[in-house]
Amino acid sequence: MNKDNQYLKILSKQFTNVATTATEIINLQSILSLPKGTEHFLSDIHGEHEQFAHVLKNGSGAVKRKIDDEFGNILSEREKKELATLIYYPEERIRMIKKQTTSGSLDDWYIVMINRLIRVCKASASKYTRSKVRKALPKNFAYVIEELITGRRDLGDQEAYYNEIIHTVIRLGKAPDLIIALSKTISRFVIDHLHIVGDIYDRGPGPHICMDTLMNYHSVDIQWGNHDIVWMGAATGELTCIATVLRFSARYGNLAILEDGYGINLLPLFKFAIDTYKDDPCECFRLHYREGEYDLSNAQMDRKMHKAIAIIQFKLEGQMIKKHPEFLMDDRLLLDKINHKYGTIRINGNDYKLLDNNFPTIDPKNPYELSPREAELMEKLKAAFINCEKLQEHVRFLYRKGSLYKVYNNNLLFHGCVPLNNKGELLEVELCGHKFKGKALYDELEKLLRKGYYSIDPEEKQLGMDMHWYTWCHKNSPVFGKDKMATFERYFIEDKNTHVEIKNPYYTWYDKDETVTMILKEFGLDSPESRIINGHVPVEARKGELPVRCGGRLIVIDGGFSKAYQPKTGIAGYTLTYNSYGFLLAAHEPFESVEKAVETGSDIHSETVLVQHVDRRKTVADTDIGKEVKENIRQLEELLHAYRIGELAEKE
Repeated sequence: MNKDNQYLKILSKQFTNVATTATEIINLQSILSLPKGTEHFLSDIHGEHEQFAHVLKNGSGAVKRKIDDEFGNILSEREKKELATLIYYPEERIRMIKKQTTSGSLDDWYIVMINRLIRVCKASASKYTRSKVRKALPKNFAYVIEELITGRRDLGDQEAYYNEIIHTVIRLGKAPDLIIALSKTISRFVIDHLHIVGDIYDRGPGPHICMDTLMNYHSVDIQWGNHDIVWMGAATGELTCIATVLRFSARYGNLAILEDGYGINLLPLFKFAIDTYKDDPCECFRLHYREGEYDLSNAQMDRKMHKAIAIIQFKLEGQMIKKHPEFLMDDRLLLDKINHKYGTIRINGNDYKLLDNNFPTIDPKNPYELSPREAELMEKLKAAFINCEKLQEHVRFLYRKGSLYKVYNNNLLFHGCVPLNNKGELLEVELCGHKFKGKALYDELEKLLRKGYYSIDPEEKQLGMDMHWYTWCHKNSPVFGKDKMATFERYFIEDKNTHVEIKNPYYTWYDKDETVTMILKEFGLDSPESRIINGHVPVEARKGELPVRCGGRLIVIDGGFSKAYQPKTGIAGYTLTYNSYGFLLAAHEPFESVEKAVETGSDIHSETVLVQHVDRRKTVADTDIGKEVKENIRQLEELLHAYRIGELAEKE
């Protein structure tokens, strides 16, 4: 029996006769005609968990659009705002209403809101099969919600039936639970799939909360950013990545992420810092904390910890560069260029005065060697990172759901850049003695990163661990894309010319049609409708920069989700949705707080800055899932044919 016949024999165990096979073909064929689900693209979240959660809840305006479509002018703007807020924050909104409303009028409010939610829920579920809707419904209210959203309210008998369901729910005290269930169901149906185009970690106070949210999301993929990869490297126990993660957390006043969020003990770092830098004001290591969100009584101590781990990081980076001469990063070996007597450093033939020359742990004769106490400290931290169950759970999720790039529904998603040379051609990069460019570079690098976490071969695993640091900051790394990471210069040298980080030529060429076409073809995309969805470099809207490049064929969606970037960008991020009608790019203003949203119904003000309609409304048949469905139909039709010609016998 050939392979095709063997497969049909296996398939026949599930579809045992002509009737079941034909029914499945009909079901699958009908699915192809449904509108494609809405995709939601977010990038560069950087730990801003409240804004992130809110954007997920409102679907970048998708919930409001659904309310507008359903109610039009029937409801006032105030009523539509109240309904949207209820969908975003049902528990909080119900608590507030209970305090403000008497029991009789509360029941009236329940009746009105449940009926409105049913209409929005029904409209949101309309593009899905009954089976998919049923599977997505919350178990406690699956039967009730299915009845309420699938029947005909305009028929007299059924109207009484539905009203009786709602009144019984209220009488039994279950109205709040039903409202919460309906609200969450709407959020689930409004967005079918979520793309995170890199950088969940660093700067903001809640990357661990963002990760918890993503792990509970119904459908998501992640394209790793360099800030994600350095945390992934830290989880493997790679010391340079651990030091980098600690330095970033200290710099932004977010050490609580490690202590409270992940339960990593920082007492050894605290003791080391206070002993080593007790009389040092650490002026160069002032924190980038946020007013009202940081306990200033910790500032002096955190500055000492900040300096302690920064010096350790610079030493470990030097060790890494010396260990891997093939990285060609000798220009980043700076500690041996310090003249401790005069407090200067020589870079590229120029001498610069250091803003801080107190380096008690640096041996001028062997500047990259950790002191005994530094080495002991890093071993303790390594053990803490490796044995942190929650961090390991989050990183495994990043590996499971993530990759360096994603080709999805005819679009290419990545964080950073496709490395190019000055001529706009794909840059050839050497990895482990072999040269790669374009898609092959991404594939090889991702393979090495995965080995760093999963391999059981010690040498293979160590190389993969080291490649996490390489990917974090190397000039040829697709997720970094600059000629250097000038961390040392920013701390210690006043001359801002030394701080400049030159971007990869990709950012010069990515507005040209031939460049975008070349990149898309490199990743197997040649449709005129294909686009690049790009994260990583903030779009400075304040300076007039635009997120849309190359006539809409490339869209940059990092506009400043991180509060640290907002003074520079002038906005609070771009997000993108792609529904059956086309693309919508929204520019967001900063999110104030959940409390303000619940109390006043305030939302993130979002301005739609791009609307690109497709030539015809997209259906499931036009998607990647559609391709799989078509292949399943083909196989089932072969099975049906086998039954009809007697090649396979039907079963009951």
